[in-house]
Amino acid sequence: MNDTAISLRLGAWWEANARDLPWRFGRATPWGVLVSEVMSQQTQMSRVVPYWNDWMARWPDARALAAAPKADVITAWGRLGYPRRALRLQECARVVAEEYGDELPRTYDELVALPGIGDYTASAVLSFAFGERIAVIDTNIRRVLSRVFLGTESRGGAASPVERALANRMLPQDRVCGDGADCTDHAYRSGEHTFLQRSEPPSVTWNQSVMELGAVVCTAKTPLCEICPIADDCAFLKAGRPGLGERRTRPRQRFQGTDRQVRGLVLAALRALPANDTLARVDAENLWKDQVQLDSCIASLDDDGLIEILENGALRLPHD
Repeated sequence: MNDTAISLRLGAWWEANARDLPWRFGRATPWGVLVSEVMSQQTQMSRVVPYWNDWMARWPDARALAAAPKADVITAWGRLGYPRRALRLQECARVVAEEYGDELPRTYDELVALPGIGDYTASAVLSFAFGERIAVIDTNIRRVLSRVFLGTESRGGAASPVERALANRMLPQDRVCGDGADCTDHAYRSGEHTFLQRSEPPSVTWNQSVMELGAVVCTAKTPLCEICPIADDCAFLKAGRPGLGERRTRPRQRFQGTDRQVRGLVLAALRALPANDTLARVDAENLWKDQVQLDSCIASLDDDGLIEILENGALRLPHD
């Protein structure tokens, strides 16, 4: 099967199997798409949905988030992890509200210049929110492309030049109608069935379908090759799945006993307090037995702007 046929087969699979996430299928603003991408970094989509729903109901646009108290933003982030992302998202909101009239910029360079927005998030917003033709390169997409077309396992870490070149080479061209508009609604056949592609340009459908396949079928450790729509054309499967599940050489740090766990305990204790209350130092010290590690984590939370340390040693969420 050629590359176009693989793209169409994946598109058909996407039409029938895409998870109905609230920021998909044109139901979210570009700002809502950006929020979903920031929340989803290193976090499972199923965990993100309730947080995203609550967040967008409370702060539906950049201007609303920009004006929110920091303590409320940190509390609303809950257990999504890496809470510094919440404050960076608010910093991003302030720039968008003040410098772009509460509308996300539509160029790659402007997006990556926003606080906390890197290559992946900028590319995802351009593709999923604005329908631009741009390669979106995340862990799931890299894994699928590497397996299907190179026959090798993607080992994590930063994307290699080979992986980036492959992602750009495989990105479908977007058809343009005579009047300059995207010409994207068209039917095609796969087996005995005829499918009508959604209104997204082919490059957007490709990015979404490859990412979805990597998330739910072509997973890192236990890929479901028996139900994969492109299994017959997968070089990795034909080669016997060499090195399945191999990761980068540096082992991942376990969560138990790490600074991340300790920081999370401190923030959870503060979030549980009534608004504007403080956590006495003696109560903070009871959160973790290793006082040296605890003090270091409290200091790092203060450095990150996630908490404030009062003169008497008590802790509280930031006051604007």
